[in-house]
Amino acid sequence: MPSSNLDIFKIGVGPSSSHTLGPMLAALRFLEGLRPHLKEVTHLSVTLYGSLSLTGRGHLTDKAVLWGLTGLTPETLTPALQKSIIEEIAAHHVLKLAGTQEIEFLPSRDLTFSKDFLKEHENALTLCACNSAGEILFKETYFSVGGGYVRTAADFAKVSTDDGFDERVSIENTRKALLICEDDGLNLAQLSLFYEKQFRPEEEIRAYLSRIWSVMQNVYARGVSPREDYLPGPLHLKRRARHLKEHIASEGNDPFMAMDAVTMYAIAVSEENAAGGQVVTAPTNGACAVIPAVMLYLKNFTEGFDEDKAVDFLLTACLIGSFYRNNASISGAEAGCQAEIGSASSMAAAAMATVMGGDAHQACCAAEVAMEHHLGLTCDPVAGLVQIPCIERNAFGAIKAITAARMALARTTRPRVSLDEVIKTMYLTGRDLNVKYRETSLGGLAVTVSED
Repeated sequence: MPSSNLDIFKIGVGPSSSHTLGPMLAALRFLEGLRPHLKEVTHLSVTLYGSLSLTGRGHLTDKAVLWGLTGLTPETLTPALQKSIIEEIAAHHVLKLAGTQEIEFLPSRDLTFSKDFLKEHENALTLCACNSAGEILFKETYFSVGGGYVRTAADFAKVSTDDGFDERVSIENTRKALLICEDDGLNLAQLSLFYEKQFRPEEEIRAYLSRIWSVMQNVYARGVSPREDYLPGPLHLKRRARHLKEHIASEGNDPFMAMDAVTMYAIAVSEENAAGGQVVTAPTNGACAVIPAVMLYLKNFTEGFDEDKAVDFLLTACLIGSFYRNNASISGAEAGCQAEIGSASSMAAAAMATVMGGDAHQACCAAEVAMEHHLGLTCDPVAGLVQIPCIERNAFGAIKAITAARMALARTTRPRVSLDEVIKTMYLTGRDLNVKYRETSLGGLAVTVSED
Protein backbone atom coordinates (compact mmCIF):
# COMPACT_ATOMS: atom_id res chain seq x y z
CA MET A 1 0.00 0.00 0.00
CA PRO A 2 1.34 3.46 -0.82
CA SER A 3 2.30 5.61 2.15
CA SER A 4 3.55 9.14 2.72
CA ASN A 5 7.24 9.86 2.25
CA LEU A 6 7.33 12.90 4.56
CA ASP A 7 8.47 10.80 7.51
CA ILE A 8 11.84 10.42 5.84
CA PHE A 9 12.37 13.75 7.61
CA LYS A 10 11.91 13.19 11.34
CA ILE A 11 12.80 15.53 14.17
CA GLY A 12 14.95 13.25 16.29
CA VAL A 13 17.84 12.98 18.68
CA GLY A 14 21.49 12.36 17.82
CA PRO A 15 23.90 10.85 17.22
CA SER A 16 22.28 8.07 15.12
CA SER A 17 18.84 7.51 13.64
CA SER A 18 19.29 3.74 13.61
CA HIS A 19 21.24 3.40 16.88
CA THR A 20 19.75 6.22 18.99
CA LEU A 21 16.42 7.40 17.56
CA GLY A 22 15.27 3.94 16.43
CA PRO A 23 15.88 2.22 19.81
CA MET A 24 14.19 5.12 21.60
CA LEU A 25 11.14 4.78 19.35
CA ALA A 26 11.22 0.99 19.86
CA ALA A 27 11.06 1.56 23.61
CA LEU A 28 8.07 3.87 23.16
CA ARG A 29 6.37 1.26 21.00
CA PHE A 30 7.10 -1.35 23.68
CA LEU A 31 5.36 0.85 26.26
CA GLU A 32 2.23 0.86 24.11
CA GLY A 33 2.13 -2.94 24.10
CA LEU A 34 2.92 -3.08 27.80
CA ARG A 35 0.38 -0.45 28.85
CA PRO A 36 -2.41 -2.88 29.93
CA HIS A 37 0.06 -4.55 32.32
CA LEU A 38 2.08 -1.51 33.35
CA LYS A 39 1.14 -1.56 37.04
CA GLU A 40 2.14 -5.23 37.34
CA VAL A 41 5.72 -4.74 36.11
CA THR A 42 8.48 -5.31 38.65
CA HIS A 43 11.36 -6.25 36.37
CA LEU A 44 12.46 -5.29 32.87
CA SER A 45 15.35 -6.47 30.72
CA VAL A 46 16.90 -5.05 27.57
CA THR A 47 19.13 -7.02 25.18
CA LEU A 48 20.96 -5.31 22.32
CA TYR A 49 22.11 -7.40 19.35
CA GLY A 50 24.50 -7.05 16.43
CA SER A 51 25.49 -3.55 15.45
CA LEU A 52 23.36 -2.04 18.23
CA SER A 53 25.52 -3.95 20.68
CA LEU A 54 28.90 -3.50 19.00
CA THR A 55 28.63 0.28 18.64
CA GLY A 56 25.81 0.91 21.10
CA ARG A 57 27.72 2.75 23.80
CA GLY A 58 29.25 5.18 21.32
CA HIS A 59 25.86 5.80 19.71
CA LEU A 60 24.10 6.16 23.12
CA THR A 61 21.85 3.19 22.29
CA ASP A 62 21.67 1.99 25.88
CA LYS A 63 20.71 5.46 27.10
CA ALA A 64 18.22 6.03 24.28
CA VAL A 65 16.28 2.90 25.24
CA LEU A 66 16.05 4.13 28.82
CA TRP A 67 14.91 7.58 27.70
CA GLY A 68 12.16 5.95 25.63
CA LEU A 69 11.10 3.67 28.47
CA THR A 70 10.42 6.71 30.63
CA GLY A 71 7.87 7.84 28.03
CA LEU A 72 9.80 10.81 26.68
CA THR A 73 9.66 11.47 22.93
CA PRO A 74 12.50 12.77 20.74
CA GLU A 75 10.77 16.15 20.48
CA THR A 76 10.39 16.55 24.26
CA LEU A 77 13.83 15.26 25.20
CA THR A 78 16.25 17.97 26.34
CA PRO A 79 19.92 17.71 27.39
CA ALA A 80 18.86 18.30 31.00
CA LEU A 81 16.30 15.46 30.88
CA GLN A 82 18.78 13.15 29.15
CA LYS A 83 21.27 13.69 31.95
CA SER A 84 18.82 13.54 34.85
CA ILE A 85 17.25 10.22 33.77
CA ILE A 86 20.59 8.47 33.43
CA GLU A 87 21.89 9.93 36.69
CA GLU A 88 18.73 8.83 38.55
CA ILE A 89 19.12 5.26 37.31
CA ALA A 90 22.83 5.20 38.14
CA ALA A 91 22.39 6.65 41.63
CA HIS A 92 19.19 4.96 42.80
CA HIS A 93 18.73 2.00 40.42
CA VAL A 94 15.20 3.17 39.71
CA LEU A 95 13.55 3.40 36.27
CA LYS A 96 10.22 5.21 36.00
CA LEU A 97 8.38 3.27 33.28
CA ALA A 98 6.16 5.54 31.17
CA GLY A 99 6.95 8.24 33.70
CA THR A 100 4.74 6.64 36.36
CA GLN A 101 5.66 3.04 37.31
CA GLU A 102 8.86 2.86 39.36
CA ILE A 103 10.83 -0.37 39.09
CA GLU A 104 14.30 -1.44 40.14
CA PHE A 105 16.71 -1.32 37.20
CA LEU A 106 20.43 -2.11 37.30
CA PRO A 107 22.05 -1.52 33.89
CA SER A 108 24.85 -3.99 34.68
CA ARG A 109 22.26 -6.70 35.31
CA ASP A 110 19.28 -5.74 33.18
CA LEU A 111 20.89 -4.33 30.04
CA THR A 112 22.86 -6.87 27.98
CA PHE A 113 25.16 -6.23 25.03
CA SER A 114 25.01 -9.41 22.91
CA LYS A 115 27.31 -9.81 19.90
CA ASP A 116 24.84 -12.18 18.24
CA PHE A 117 23.19 -11.03 15.02
CA LEU A 118 19.52 -11.81 14.42
CA LYS A 119 18.52 -12.95 10.95
CA GLU A 120 15.97 -10.23 10.21
CA HIS A 121 18.34 -7.24 10.52
CA GLU A 122 21.72 -6.20 11.90
CA ASN A 123 20.16 -3.75 14.38
CA ALA A 124 18.02 -5.59 16.92
CA LEU A 125 16.89 -5.26 20.53
CA THR A 126 14.61 -7.32 22.75
CA LEU A 127 12.60 -5.83 25.61
CA CYS A 128 10.96 -8.06 28.21
CA ALA A 129 8.78 -7.08 31.20
CA CYS A 130 7.92 -9.46 34.05
CA ASN A 131 5.80 -9.39 37.20
CA SER A 132 6.86 -10.28 40.76
CA ALA A 133 6.29 -13.99 40.07
CA GLY A 134 8.70 -13.88 37.13
CA GLU A 135 5.92 -14.28 34.57
CA ILE A 136 6.42 -12.49 31.24
CA LEU A 137 3.86 -9.74 30.82
CA PHE A 138 5.07 -8.51 27.45
CA LYS A 139 8.10 -9.30 25.33
CA GLU A 140 9.02 -8.06 21.87
CA THR A 141 12.02 -7.87 19.57
CA TYR A 142 12.44 -4.75 17.46
CA PHE A 143 14.64 -4.05 14.45
CA SER A 144 15.93 -0.54 13.81
CA VAL A 145 16.18 -0.60 10.02
CA GLY A 146 17.54 2.92 9.45
CA GLY A 147 16.22 6.46 9.40
CA GLY A 148 14.37 5.96 12.69
CA TYR A 149 12.11 3.26 11.21
CA VAL A 150 11.34 0.36 13.56
CA ARG A 151 9.91 -3.06 12.70
CA THR A 152 9.09 -6.28 14.52
CA ALA A 153 9.54 -9.84 13.24
CA ALA A 154 5.80 -9.82 12.52
CA ASP A 155 6.24 -6.72 10.36
CA PHE A 156 8.89 -8.51 8.30
CA ALA A 157 6.72 -11.60 7.97
CA LYS A 158 3.54 -9.78 6.98
CA VAL A 159 1.97 -10.93 3.76
CA SER A 160 -0.07 -8.30 1.99
CA THR A 161 -3.81 -8.98 1.96
CA ASP A 162 -4.40 -6.22 -0.56
CA ASP A 163 -6.80 -7.36 -3.27
CA GLY A 164 -4.91 -5.30 -5.82
CA PHE A 165 -7.46 -2.49 -5.96
CA ASP A 166 -6.20 0.81 -4.63
CA GLU A 167 -7.26 4.19 -5.90
CA ARG A 168 -4.07 5.77 -4.59
CA VAL A 169 -1.17 6.36 -6.94
CA SER A 170 1.93 4.33 -6.16
CA ILE A 171 5.38 5.49 -7.27
CA GLU A 172 7.71 2.56 -6.66
CA ASN A 173 10.76 3.62 -8.63
CA THR A 174 12.37 6.20 -10.88
CA ARG A 175 11.06 4.59 -14.04
CA LYS A 176 7.45 5.09 -12.97
CA ALA A 177 8.17 8.59 -11.65
CA LEU A 178 9.63 9.66 -14.99
CA LEU A 179 6.71 8.22 -16.96
CA ILE A 180 4.21 10.21 -14.87
CA CYS A 181 6.32 13.37 -15.16
CA GLU A 182 6.52 12.99 -18.94
CA ASP A 183 2.79 12.35 -19.31
CA ASP A 184 1.72 15.24 -17.07
CA GLY A 185 4.55 17.74 -17.61
CA LEU A 186 5.71 17.67 -13.98
CA ASN A 187 9.05 18.12 -12.29
CA LEU A 188 9.94 15.94 -9.30
CA ALA A 189 8.77 18.47 -6.69
CA GLN A 190 5.37 18.74 -8.38
CA LEU A 191 5.12 14.96 -8.66
CA SER A 192 6.02 14.54 -5.00
CA LEU A 193 3.40 17.10 -3.94
CA PHE A 194 0.78 15.39 -6.10
CA TYR A 195 1.67 12.08 -4.44
CA GLU A 196 1.63 13.46 -0.88
CA LYS A 197 -1.77 15.14 -1.35
CA GLN A 198 -3.26 11.63 -1.31
CA PHE A 199 -2.49 11.49 2.42
CA ARG A 200 -3.00 15.04 3.74
CA PRO A 201 -3.98 18.54 2.56
CA GLU A 202 -1.41 20.65 0.77
CA GLU A 203 -1.29 23.24 3.56
CA GLU A 204 -0.32 20.52 6.06
CA ILE A 205 2.40 19.22 3.75
CA ARG A 206 3.88 22.67 3.30
CA ALA A 207 3.60 23.50 7.01
CA TYR A 208 5.38 20.27 7.98
CA LEU A 209 8.23 20.77 5.52
CA SER A 210 8.57 24.44 6.49
CA ARG A 211 8.96 23.32 10.08
CA ILE A 212 11.59 20.77 9.05
CA TRP A 213 13.54 23.53 7.26
CA SER A 214 13.23 25.77 10.33
CA VAL A 215 14.59 23.04 12.61
CA MET A 216 17.50 22.41 10.22
CA GLN A 217 18.42 26.10 10.34
CA ASN A 218 18.17 26.12 14.13
CA VAL A 219 20.48 23.09 14.34
CA TYR A 220 23.03 24.95 12.23
CA ALA A 221 22.73 28.04 14.44
CA ARG A 222 23.41 25.94 17.54
CA GLY A 223 26.28 24.23 15.76
CA VAL A 224 28.19 27.46 15.20
CA SER A 225 27.50 28.64 18.76
CA PRO A 226 27.98 25.46 20.79
CA ARG A 227 27.67 25.23 24.56
CA GLU A 228 30.75 22.98 24.77
CA ASP A 229 34.09 23.17 22.95
CA TYR A 230 34.53 19.41 22.76
CA LEU A 231 32.30 16.58 21.58
CA PRO A 232 31.43 13.87 24.11
CA GLY A 233 33.30 10.57 24.13
CA PRO A 234 36.82 9.19 24.42
CA LEU A 235 38.13 10.85 21.24
CA HIS A 236 37.92 14.28 22.95
CA LEU A 237 37.29 15.82 19.53
CA LYS A 238 37.31 19.61 19.45
CA ARG A 239 34.36 21.19 17.70
CA ARG A 240 35.38 23.08 14.55
CA ALA A 241 32.29 24.83 13.17
CA ARG A 242 32.64 28.06 15.15
CA HIS A 243 36.29 28.45 14.08
CA LEU A 244 35.33 27.71 10.45
CA LYS A 245 32.68 30.43 10.54
CA GLU A 246 35.22 32.93 11.88
CA HIS A 247 37.73 31.86 9.23
CA ILE A 248 35.20 32.35 6.42
CA ALA A 249 34.31 35.81 7.75
CA SER A 250 37.98 36.78 7.40
CA GLU A 251 38.39 35.40 3.86
CA GLY A 252 37.20 38.50 2.02
CA ASN A 253 36.89 37.76 -1.70
CA ASP A 254 38.46 34.32 -1.58
CA PRO A 255 37.04 32.43 -4.62
CA PHE A 256 36.80 29.26 -2.53
CA MET A 257 34.59 30.87 0.12
CA ALA A 258 31.41 29.15 -1.10
CA MET A 259 33.03 25.73 -0.86
CA ASP A 260 34.33 26.54 2.62
CA ALA A 261 30.84 27.65 3.62
CA VAL A 262 29.30 24.34 2.51
CA THR A 263 31.89 22.53 4.62
CA MET A 264 31.13 24.76 7.59
CA TYR A 265 27.35 24.23 7.28
CA ALA A 266 27.77 20.46 7.18
CA ILE A 267 30.24 20.29 10.05
CA ALA A 268 28.09 22.54 12.25
CA VAL A 269 25.00 20.36 11.82
CA SER A 270 26.93 17.11 12.06
CA GLU A 271 28.67 18.21 15.25
CA GLU A 272 25.31 18.95 16.84
CA ASN A 273 24.24 15.42 15.96
CA ALA A 274 27.49 13.97 17.34
CA ALA A 275 26.83 15.83 20.59
CA GLY A 276 23.45 14.10 20.94
CA GLY A 277 21.41 17.19 20.13
CA GLN A 278 18.10 17.54 18.30
CA VAL A 279 18.48 17.14 14.54
CA VAL A 280 16.43 16.08 11.51
CA THR A 281 16.92 12.63 10.02
CA ALA A 282 17.66 13.29 6.36
CA PRO A 283 17.33 10.40 5.70
CA THR A 284 19.38 9.32 8.76
CA ASN A 285 21.14 11.05 11.64
CA GLY A 286 24.57 9.96 10.45
CA ALA A 287 23.88 11.82 7.19
CA CYS A 288 21.74 14.57 8.71
CA ALA A 289 23.98 17.46 7.58
CA VAL A 290 24.14 16.83 3.82
CA ILE A 291 20.71 18.21 2.89
CA PRO A 292 20.73 21.26 5.21
CA ALA A 293 24.27 22.14 4.02
CA VAL A 294 23.12 22.21 0.39
CA MET A 295 19.98 24.15 1.30
CA LEU A 296 21.99 26.72 3.27
CA TYR A 297 24.35 27.05 0.30
CA LEU A 298 21.38 27.76 -1.99
CA LYS A 299 19.91 30.22 0.50
CA ASN A 300 23.13 32.18 0.99
CA PHE A 301 24.87 31.92 -2.40
CA THR A 302 22.07 31.89 -4.99
CA GLU A 303 19.16 34.13 -5.87
CA GLY A 304 15.54 33.34 -5.10
CA PHE A 305 15.85 30.42 -2.66
CA ASP A 306 12.81 31.29 -0.57
CA GLU A 307 10.41 29.27 1.61
CA ASP A 308 8.58 27.87 -1.41
CA LYS A 309 11.85 26.71 -2.97
CA ALA A 310 12.86 25.14 0.34
CA VAL A 311 9.60 23.16 0.41
CA ASP A 312 10.12 22.08 -3.22
CA PHE A 313 13.65 20.99 -2.32
CA LEU A 314 12.39 18.81 0.53
CA LEU A 315 9.51 17.43 -1.53
CA THR A 316 11.98 16.28 -4.18
CA ALA A 317 14.41 14.91 -1.63
CA CYS A 318 11.83 12.80 0.19
CA LEU A 319 10.61 11.28 -3.09
CA ILE A 320 14.16 10.25 -4.04
CA GLY A 321 14.74 9.04 -0.49
CA SER A 322 11.69 6.79 -0.76
CA PHE A 323 13.29 4.95 -3.68
CA TYR A 324 16.33 4.13 -1.54
CA ARG A 325 14.25 3.23 1.50
CA ASN A 326 11.81 1.01 -0.40
CA ASN A 327 14.13 -0.62 -2.94
CA ALA A 328 17.47 -0.75 -1.13
CA SER A 329 18.46 0.53 2.33
CA ILE A 330 19.25 3.70 4.25
CA SER A 331 20.95 1.78 7.07
CA GLY A 332 24.72 1.87 7.55
CA ALA A 333 24.52 -1.40 9.47
CA GLU A 334 22.85 -3.07 6.49
CA ALA A 335 24.62 -1.52 3.49
CA GLY A 336 27.52 0.65 4.69
CA CYS A 337 27.87 4.41 4.70
CA GLN A 338 26.92 4.55 1.01
CA ALA A 339 23.36 3.88 2.22
CA GLU A 340 23.46 6.93 4.48
CA ILE A 341 25.78 9.64 3.10
CA GLY A 342 25.29 8.34 -0.44
CA SER A 343 21.50 8.40 -0.20
CA ALA A 344 21.52 11.88 1.37
CA SER A 345 23.85 13.21 -1.33
CA SER A 346 21.65 11.68 -4.03
CA MET A 347 18.52 13.22 -2.50
CA ALA A 348 20.18 16.63 -2.22
CA ALA A 349 21.51 16.52 -5.79
CA ALA A 350 18.08 15.81 -7.28
CA ALA A 351 16.48 18.46 -5.09
CA MET A 352 19.03 21.13 -6.00
CA ALA A 353 18.69 20.35 -9.71
CA THR A 354 14.91 20.66 -9.41
CA VAL A 355 14.80 24.01 -7.61
CA MET A 356 17.33 25.38 -10.10
CA GLY A 357 14.92 24.64 -12.94
CA GLY A 358 15.86 21.10 -13.89
CA ASP A 359 13.27 18.70 -15.27
CA ALA A 360 12.63 15.24 -13.86
CA HIS A 361 15.24 13.58 -16.08
CA GLN A 362 17.93 16.07 -15.08
CA ALA A 363 17.06 15.66 -11.39
CA CYS A 364 17.25 11.87 -11.59
CA CYS A 365 20.54 12.17 -13.44
CA ALA A 366 21.89 14.33 -10.60
CA ALA A 367 20.73 11.77 -8.05
CA GLU A 368 22.37 8.94 -9.98
CA VAL A 369 25.70 10.75 -10.33
CA ALA A 370 25.84 11.58 -6.63
CA MET A 371 25.24 7.97 -5.57
CA GLU A 372 27.47 6.47 -8.25
CA HIS A 373 30.43 8.21 -6.64
CA HIS A 374 29.60 6.98 -3.15
CA LEU A 375 29.38 3.31 -4.13
CA GLY A 376 31.36 1.07 -1.81
CA LEU A 377 31.64 3.63 0.99
CA THR A 378 32.15 1.74 4.24
CA CYS A 379 30.77 2.51 7.68
CA ASP A 380 33.66 2.30 10.15
CA PRO A 381 33.07 4.77 13.00
CA VAL A 382 36.04 5.18 15.31
CA ALA A 383 35.14 4.19 18.89
CA GLY A 384 31.58 3.60 17.71
CA LEU A 385 31.00 7.36 17.66
CA VAL A 386 29.34 9.37 14.90
CA GLN A 387 32.40 11.61 14.71
CA ILE A 388 35.33 10.18 12.71
CA PRO A 389 34.90 9.90 9.73
CA CYS A 390 31.18 10.74 9.84
CA ILE A 391 31.35 14.51 10.39
CA GLU A 392 33.62 15.25 7.43
CA ARG A 393 31.78 12.74 5.23
CA ASN A 394 28.69 14.93 5.52
CA ALA A 395 30.67 17.82 4.07
CA PHE A 396 31.91 15.71 1.15
CA GLY A 397 28.38 14.39 0.58
CA ALA A 398 27.09 17.96 0.30
CA ILE A 399 29.85 19.06 -2.07
CA LYS A 400 29.31 15.98 -4.26
CA ALA A 401 25.59 16.75 -4.36
CA ILE A 402 26.22 20.29 -5.59
CA THR A 403 28.70 19.05 -8.21
CA ALA A 404 26.29 16.33 -9.37
CA ALA A 405 23.43 18.82 -9.72
CA ARG A 406 25.59 21.20 -11.76
CA MET A 407 26.79 18.36 -14.00
CA ALA A 408 23.22 17.17 -14.61
CA LEU A 409 21.92 20.66 -15.42
CA ALA A 410 24.71 21.18 -17.96
CA ARG A 411 24.24 17.79 -19.61
CA THR A 412 22.72 17.62 -23.10
CA THR A 413 22.51 13.82 -23.40
CA ARG A 414 20.66 11.16 -21.44
CA PRO A 415 22.86 9.21 -18.97
CA ARG A 416 23.75 5.60 -19.71
CA VAL A 417 23.15 4.54 -16.09
CA SER A 418 19.70 5.00 -14.59
CA LEU A 419 18.95 5.93 -10.99
CA ASP A 420 17.10 2.65 -10.51
CA GLU A 421 20.18 0.75 -11.64
CA VAL A 422 22.51 2.61 -9.28
CA ILE A 423 20.10 2.12 -6.35
CA LYS A 424 20.08 -1.63 -7.02
CA THR A 425 23.88 -1.60 -7.34
CA MET A 426 24.27 0.23 -4.04
CA TYR A 427 22.22 -2.36 -2.20
CA LEU A 428 24.01 -5.33 -3.77
CA THR A 429 27.36 -3.70 -3.01
CA GLY A 430 26.30 -3.08 0.57
CA ARG A 431 25.25 -6.67 1.11
CA ASP A 432 28.60 -7.81 -0.32
CA LEU A 433 30.54 -5.65 2.13
CA ASN A 434 32.23 -7.59 4.90
CA VAL A 435 30.31 -7.16 8.15
CA LYS A 436 33.39 -5.38 9.56
CA TYR A 437 32.59 -2.44 7.30
CA ARG A 438 28.88 -2.14 8.11
CA GLU A 439 28.64 -0.05 11.29
CA THR A 440 30.21 -2.56 13.64
CA SER A 441 33.47 -0.70 14.35
CA LEU A 442 35.29 -3.99 13.68
CA GLY A 443 37.29 -2.82 10.65
CA GLY A 444 38.68 0.11 8.68
CA LEU A 445 39.39 3.35 10.52
CA ALA A 446 37.69 1.98 13.61
CA VAL A 447 40.60 -0.43 14.20
CA THR A 448 43.50 1.54 12.74
CA VAL A 449 42.88 4.88 14.49
CA SER A 450 43.82 5.03 18.17
CA GLU A 451 41.28 6.37 20.65
CA ASP A 452 44.09 7.88 22.74
